[in-house]
Amino acid sequence: MKRGVSSADADKPGVAKLFSVFAGKTDKDEFPLLPLRDLVLFPQTIIPVYITYKSGIAAVEEALKRDMRLFAAPLKASSEPGIPAAADTYGLGSVVRIVQYLRLPDSSYRVVLHGEFRGSIRSLRKESGCAIVRIAVSVFPVQQLPPGTEKLALLRSVQKAFSQYAEYSKKVSTETISTVEKTENPERLCNIISNALVIKTEKKAALLAHSDETKRLTVLLEALELENEILGIQKNISGKVKSRMDRNQREYILNEQLKEINRELGKENTEDEFAELERSIEERQPGDEVLFKAKKELAKLRKLQPFSPEAGVLRGYLEWIADLPWNGNGTYGGAVPEEVLAAEESPGTASPAPDTRGSLVRAEKILEEDHYGMEKAKERILEFIAVQELSGGKNSPLKGPILCFVGPPGTGKTSLGKSVARALDRRFVRISLGGVRDEAEIRGHRKTYVGALPGKIIQSMRKAGAINPVFLLDEIDKLSSDFRGDPASALLEVLDPEQNNTFTDHYLELPYDLSRVLFIATANSLHPIPYPLLDRMEIIEIPGYGELEKLSIAKRYLVPKELEANGLKDSKIAFEDEALLSMVRYWTMESGVRGLEREIARCARRIARRAVENSYGEEKKPVSAYKKTVKAKDLEKLLGRRKYKRDLVFKEARIGVVYGLAWTETGGAILPVETKSYNGNGDLVITGNLGDVMKESARIALSYLRSEQDKFKFLVKDMGKTDFHIHVPEGAIPKDGPSAGITLAASLLSTLCGAAPKPGVAMTGELTLTGRILPIGGLKEKLLAAVRNGMEKVLIPLENKEDWNELDKDIRSSIDAEFVENAHDAFKIIFKETLYRAAKTKTKRVKPPAAKRRVLP
Repeated sequence: MKRGVSSADADKPGVAKLFSVFAGKTDKDEFPLLPLRDLVLFPQTIIPVYITYKSGIAAVEEALKRDMRLFAAPLKASSEPGIPAAADTYGLGSVVRIVQYLRLPDSSYRVVLHGEFRGSIRSLRKESGCAIVRIAVSVFPVQQLPPGTEKLALLRSVQKAFSQYAEYSKKVSTETISTVEKTENPERLCNIISNALVIKTEKKAALLAHSDETKRLTVLLEALELENEILGIQKNISGKVKSRMDRNQREYILNEQLKEINRELGKENTEDEFAELERSIEERQPGDEVLFKAKKELAKLRKLQPFSPEAGVLRGYLEWIADLPWNGNGTYGGAVPEEVLAAEESPGTASPAPDTRGSLVRAEKILEEDHYGMEKAKERILEFIAVQELSGGKNSPLKGPILCFVGPPGTGKTSLGKSVARALDRRFVRISLGGVRDEAEIRGHRKTYVGALPGKIIQSMRKAGAINPVFLLDEIDKLSSDFRGDPASALLEVLDPEQNNTFTDHYLELPYDLSRVLFIATANSLHPIPYPLLDRMEIIEIPGYGELEKLSIAKRYLVPKELEANGLKDSKIAFEDEALLSMVRYWTMESGVRGLEREIARCARRIARRAVENSYGEEKKPVSAYKKTVKAKDLEKLLGRRKYKRDLVFKEARIGVVYGLAWTETGGAILPVETKSYNGNGDLVITGNLGDVMKESARIALSYLRSEQDKFKFLVKDMGKTDFHIHVPEGAIPKDGPSAGITLAASLLSTLCGAAPKPGVAMTGELTLTGRILPIGGLKEKLLAAVRNGMEKVLIPLENKEDWNELDKDIRSSIDAEFVENAHDAFKIIFKETLYRAAKTKTKRVKPPAAKRRVLP
């Protein structure tokens, strides 16, 4: 710390002569300007100050070169940083002397300043990175007031008011209080009190400006009385609050203080957080029942302490009510299309008729852009849009349908839901129901429980922010249940159009309207879905894709998508059709296209790596110059060896081996059935992890053949002494269902007659005990499995002929179909040679002539 002038020199009698010295010499009235923000320095006071800004540092360094003196002037709040102009100050300040100073490592200064006298700015110029001001000095005579004068009375009043202020404030030092009580000089008294007074900068500047002693004392007295009154009221408020509240609840005390202040100022009707919450609920325009319940809970909340547990529960409950969309006016989700904005009626013009055709065409275009095929699903959505337009447009109170898209994984069910939302200009929300086993996930918990929340339905409605979103219930067939309840039963109310307009969540305990929501559920299978829930949904099947469909999807969607994702959008990379078909046949075994997308992505990544290794992507070789055509022969280099070789199907015909068709959640599959016979006791052994229904089908097939044994050329002479073993390979995979009945019967017949069936023939159909073949489901998936495994002909129940006619042409042209009504029709097609016995010719028996009756006399 360097020393300039001793701080003890400030109290010497000679210091008072500085006023007249500087007033009489014009070459000594220029000082470096020290701009101060939110600080006013008064004469006859000593204050330490940290100076970190450039103009202040430059002023200090300039003063050190001169006579250690500065002109400290307070800045206005609106002043800009940098070297101030005269207009940025209040035009006045104090001449201060640097008593001590210390230069810090960051070039800033810590200085101790002693105020000497007041002055006002006459002129200002910029020099050496700071402002140099010429001042006019204010001179006050240093004298004692005679006793009994009016000024002495005013001075005593100021001293008394300051003593009261110090008592209220508790922040004034005892040394300052003692100095004020002993001081009889008005100038010094005003300076000391003004320095200790905690008021705004502009008010302190006003105390510095007055040159008349009486006026200055009067203004100072008014400021002291005002602060004393404010502090007295604050102390009174604090006393009232502390008598009612616990000392540890500091935040609550502050809130109560604010209330008392508003009451003292006559602002009792000032809007608080509760009023804002109430206004938010009313703006949502809920029903009368909801509004009544909300106001009742809000009145209860006003009476509670903010930190009580019940207050937190009620506040959260009311915030949920305020956040939910209750009314559909003007709240339909999604971005408003330009054609809708353009069609809004202008002031003074008639409203145009709605362009129903335009909305329908736009929606159809969006669905076609996003998805290939899925005709039934697209038609149902377009029907809904047409009815909606005729009923009053997007904000019509039309009840939303409840659809269920059923199909194998990877067929685009979830993404179709997003496209539907885009086509309808609605918000889209999705919840996954896979693994949900608690009813509270749907309906929520009672709000009395700790950490209670509404169910997923209400949470998603708040997230949507609209009364009519597209709501996707993903994987609805994966719901489960346990001791906590059955979520599928909780969905019964949600998915019932006659009940969901008053859906009641356990947390809200209020009816909520879900009737305008378009619910779309997705599932891989309908079997796990309870029938009451299934009955509430409109089932739309999303079948698997054929080879040509996968080829079109890959060319239109998957290849461009993966090239862009792997930085090859601008490159000239092409996939031959044969290459894509080879991926479908030998690297994927699925009904959807998810695996195909992964394989295309692998190809794109390998190609991207080779492009970088060949220096593409740099300035000399841009990506747009990279060319590559992926052919079928290149796939093993890009993807490795083939994953699927169709090894379940024998190329040659074998006795007892017949191929059925099965439907699974992942699509269709070939179901080989093998049968062997051996001496025994007429038992039937069934292996291959089969279900009860399929075991019954095997017994029905054997019983049917036994009943018809006179019609066939059985090699087995005594079926009662012959055991049969039926096995379905891949025993680790569970299998069940009645549609393998004709397959089991054909396998048994092949063994009994010792005749091999025709190669390349697959079949499906439920067999009855009388030999009829009943219709089956999942025809498209089964046919796709037959095509994938190289089957040439397939046997289909006659009653499934209409399903066959609805299939795409590429599937129907890929395989021959034979429609059979009974087992005999199927057997004649399956086997090359006839297995039937020759029909016996019946000889006509001639009756002998009747003997003549003898008539006795």
